[in-house]
Amino acid sequence: MEHVVAHEVSVFLLIPFVLMLLSIAIGPVVAGHWWEKNINKLIVALVLGIPTAGILLAQGFGHELEHQMVFDYIPFVTLLCGLFTVTGGIRLSGDIRATPGVNTLFLAIGAILASLMGTTGAAMLLIRPLLETNKQRKRTVYTVLFFIAIVANAGGLLTPLGDPPLFLLYLRGAPFTWFLHLAPESLIIDAVLLVTYYFFDRYNYARERPQDIARDNVQVEPLRLEGAINFLWLLGIVASVAFLNEQYISLMKENDYWKFLREGAIVLMMLLSLATTRRTIRQANRFTWEPILEVAFLFIGIFITMTPALLYLQTHAASLGLHSPLHFFFATGALSGFLDNAPTALAFHSVAQGLPVSDVPYVAGIPEVLLKAVSMGAVLFGAMTYIGNGPNFMVKAIAESEGVKMPSFFGYMYKFSLIILLPLFAIIGFLFL
Repeated sequence: MEHVVAHEVSVFLLIPFVLMLLSIAIGPVVAGHWWEKNINKLIVALVLGIPTAGILLAQGFGHELEHQMVFDYIPFVTLLCGLFTVTGGIRLSGDIRATPGVNTLFLAIGAILASLMGTTGAAMLLIRPLLETNKQRKRTVYTVLFFIAIVANAGGLLTPLGDPPLFLLYLRGAPFTWFLHLAPESLIIDAVLLVTYYFFDRYNYARERPQDIARDNVQVEPLRLEGAINFLWLLGIVASVAFLNEQYISLMKENDYWKFLREGAIVLMMLLSLATTRRTIRQANRFTWEPILEVAFLFIGIFITMTPALLYLQTHAASLGLHSPLHFFFATGALSGFLDNAPTALAFHSVAQGLPVSDVPYVAGIPEVLLKAVSMGAVLFGAMTYIGNGPNFMVKAIAESEGVKMPSFFGYMYKFSLIILLPLFAIIGFLFL
């Protein structure tokens, strides 16, 4: 964090952050019905967050708390809300033949869109037409699993819009175009996953019942795109994030509050989307504000309670035993798979800031190779579980509502992520880090 603290934060102030993350991981399992209500998530966030904020203020960490909530939380939620609103006005419908080539093309397009409109936006745009296309087939579970890995996670590696942890690293000083340096890794990961999926689907397509394939060939409805005006507003959000920053507007260096020009432009794109999109399109998309309210409420607690955790990690970075890029890659990945990958990325960015200065290129205040490791670890390993990244669980819920029998939390891991994703991610780490 930018401000240098005068004294050390107490280790006991890390407890609320741990409890906040545990509540997110365990809440849906042990108190599913109660946890479903967003007001209860807000209650948990405030119960843990308000006392933490009070202690931070009393101990002289007000500047750090202000920076975290005003200059990280507000931009973070504004961007997610903007992308959620604009992409929610785009509807793709239809039912084409569910051949292995068509399904692979769906996933490939999703991988490209993920970095342009966010993993959540791309996943919500494509999951329903993909399920509709495959509804005549019986073997579709693995299609949804690969969709989570490619569209809801790995595809978002190339821009700050792609995945929340990258946007937070962008707010920490990483240039918008810096993430394009990850293109070789992104292309290899997506290509290997797409090729693997194609052969999975080709094998299972041959095992489908002939009558189901016959119905799939007959029951065809051309793809139809509605709400295309929202691509213009989406482009506005991309331009806002890319150009409304310190690199192009010197006033933002002189006064932090000028940075909210970006958020103002994003809100304008949201309002234009709401004004120019037919209500029937959002209704057909089953659009509600509940998912974004869930994010906003939970991250109030996460960002407050994360403040002492970030300060502690920065102060004690040298004693954690993390030095090499591979250490940061696997450590960030291990936590990103079981916690939310956005705060995990910030945590290890703080660890990297606390390491002794070395004679290597720096980006966003840390060695560039460590920024690369943290970015890749957070985005890729977010696919390791249903709770690693926000869209994962949303895709699972939509698939189940359409009659797809999805694996359990641990079933997803031992049937898919541990045997397919983990070896690939490990190879990528050793090759590029």
